[in-house]
Amino acid sequence: MSMDAVQEVKSRLNIEDVVAQYIQLKRAGRNFKGLSPWTNEKTPSFMVSPEKQIWHDFSSGKGGDIFSFVMEMEGLEFRGALEHLARQAGVDLEELNSPQARATSQFKSRALEALEMATKFYQKQLVANKTAIKYLRDRKFTKETILAWRLGYAPNTGRALVNFLTKHGFTTDEIRRAGLSVERQRRAVDMFRGRVMIPLADSRGAVIGFTARLLADEPNAPKYINTPQTVVYDKSRQVFGLHLAKEAIRKDKFVVVAEGNLDVIASHQAGIANVVASAGTAMTEKHLRELKRFTGDIRLCFDADTAGASATERMIPVAQKVGVNLQIINLTGAKDPDELIHKDLPAWQRVVKKAVYAPDWLIERYRQELDLQTATGKKVFTDTLLPTIRRLQDPVEQEHYLKKLAELTDSSLEAVRAKLAGQKDDELRLRKMKPQAAAAGTIDKLIREYQRLQDHLLSMTLMHPKVRDLLQDCQPQFFDDGERRTVFNFLQTNPDFKGEPQLIKELQPVSNYVKILALQYEELYADLPLEDLREQAQMLKHRLIDRYVKTQKHQLAEQMQATTDDQKLQALMRQVNKLNELLKV
Repeated sequence: MSMDAVQEVKSRLNIEDVVAQYIQLKRAGRNFKGLSPWTNEKTPSFMVSPEKQIWHDFSSGKGGDIFSFVMEMEGLEFRGALEHLARQAGVDLEELNSPQARATSQFKSRALEALEMATKFYQKQLVANKTAIKYLRDRKFTKETILAWRLGYAPNTGRALVNFLTKHGFTTDEIRRAGLSVERQRRAVDMFRGRVMIPLADSRGAVIGFTARLLADEPNAPKYINTPQTVVYDKSRQVFGLHLAKEAIRKDKFVVVAEGNLDVIASHQAGIANVVASAGTAMTEKHLRELKRFTGDIRLCFDADTAGASATERMIPVAQKVGVNLQIINLTGAKDPDELIHKDLPAWQRVVKKAVYAPDWLIERYRQELDLQTATGKKVFTDTLLPTIRRLQDPVEQEHYLKKLAELTDSSLEAVRAKLAGQKDDELRLRKMKPQAAAAGTIDKLIREYQRLQDHLLSMTLMHPKVRDLLQDCQPQFFDDGERRTVFNFLQTNPDFKGEPQLIKELQPVSNYVKILALQYEELYADLPLEDLREQAQMLKHRLIDRYVKTQKHQLAEQMQATTDDQKLQALMRQVNKLNELLKV
């Protein structure tokens, strides 16, 4: 991506104006403060610096520029954030891209234009079709809901949309690339015919495809069909309703994932707006990662049938891999949320709040299906549940469920533990090979804490020359490779530099990180007496070295367990002794 485009957008937008679209900000001296959108804090620790055009969230450790903020809040990649902000800034990215990028962008742009025009066409057709209107009214959808979700109708004439778009300047190739037509007997015909049209929008609200519901009673025709994979539509990550649910998700701190798109619309109409669906496809890891950008509390509400239960069960290991807290909503007295909402809205509100933690749900499911009085039932029960329990990251939580399994199977805790330790499936072998990967969430937390230690020490030493000498006996490997190592190396070679660090030529490649360090210093340390500042910096340095040594010793211990070579063992022990020397610094 051209740096010209990035700089042009930055020059036209103020970061505080963009952030204020999502977070209520209040002036705090030269900066602005607000409540973190990622933690449940009561005292504002989210900072925005108009002067530096930087934001930093002290509670979560996140920070960056205008682009990283929109990426976090909207769940976008960098390109998507740039396009989003370019529209606000009135910047034409086409003029600034390479020929190849311009071609790809042109395809996407024309596809989005065609999809937007198709949406309006379908909306207009709906008004004229009594059968489609009756179907939506039978579903109890109000006029306001139909307009908010832009529901429409695709005529059953074969080429109505193709003819309409062609008259408005779209080529048959552009219509096909948008997923709106197919070829029949060397002729472009409408992809959707005789169906109620439900637009699929990205997290910003742009239409990228459709789910189409059949109206006529045709036994051999699928009830629902979706837009195929296109330049703008990826079914493996498309979350239906996210553009209208994201604010409620942030506010409520959890999201409900329903199975059907119409379930989502019904829930929103009933006032529960933190509900989405997977747009007519099976939930995937990409779907969960998309939702994780907004919340780590995900509650599944699939249909109360065998297929729905199986789909729920398949998501449990995926959720554990992604690192989200998965809960299951048990529907009673209805086959799906839509039916329950219309039958008993308070009941829907109750079941959403009473979601069951995934391992508990799984235990109850198999407890009811199996005869736990028999040896076979006990074996199948433990075979099925132990892989889920093994993936739990917290040892206390794991112990809780091991005891529960022992109690339900009338077995000893030792026997259940032995089976857990003795299972030789692929996951256990992988855990032995890569112990850190098995506890990804815990390791991620430790990494973030270690990075925060580095950030705070670097902010003090970068901004105050009289504590810089504390870095003299530090080593480059104490700091993560990249922006942190770059700042440390600069301070080591330029201990006497003065002036604004963001203006230093050697620090230009990491200027955003340098601005965050400066903001941290201004907010946390600028008013401390030198004696207190040195004391805090010294303490941080010792914690940093201690964390580094523990991490390295853990890795060396793994290597020692894996070798029988005496010479290699002695070499590893020498490395351990060197690490112990660091603790005396």
